[in-house]
Amino acid sequence: VVPGLRIAAPRDASELRAQLREAVAVDDAPTLVRFPKETVGADLPALRREGGLDVLAEDAGEAEEADVLFVSVGVMAPVCLAAAALLRERGIRSTVVDPRWVKPVDPALAPLAARHRVVAVVEDNSRTSGVGAAVSVALADAEVDVPVRHFGIPEQFLPHAKRGELLADLGL
Repeated sequence: VVPGLRIAAPRDASELRAQLREAVAVDDAPTLVRFPKETVGADLPALRREGGLDVLAEDAGEAEEADVLFVSVGVMAPVCLAAAALLRERGIRSTVVDPRWVKPVDPALAPLAARHRVVAVVEDNSRTSGVGAAVSVALADAEVDVPVRHFGIPEQFLPHAKRGELLADLGL
């Protein structure tokens, strides 16, 4: 772990350009930008920004409580939006946010998580030391008592395959 490291995880090509500009402008810490080498889908515009978080979908109003908060890491945004749509069909309200910068965890996440019954962190990274783990620690430090579910890559040796094939095999 590099102290002070800032990690960006853009969800699409437009965000990649924006976050690369932001990363270059950081002069007080090392930065890293995570982005897959595979083709990504269409740009996904945010409904609004809360702190440094992009809100991509929201079934409840800003002050209302909802059931599930999806923390969509990088290019997992389409997966989270699809899951939110399935839940909506079943009467379950959710919010999908893109943290943009996954390290450090944005302080705006804690009050947002407090308005939900469960937080689901979906990432194409390790569950053990990934964003989900950092979100769990940040919420505990902020005394937000909401269950956090991590959906990511288990800590194990994986077969050699294309990224999309691995994610499909892992149910992501």
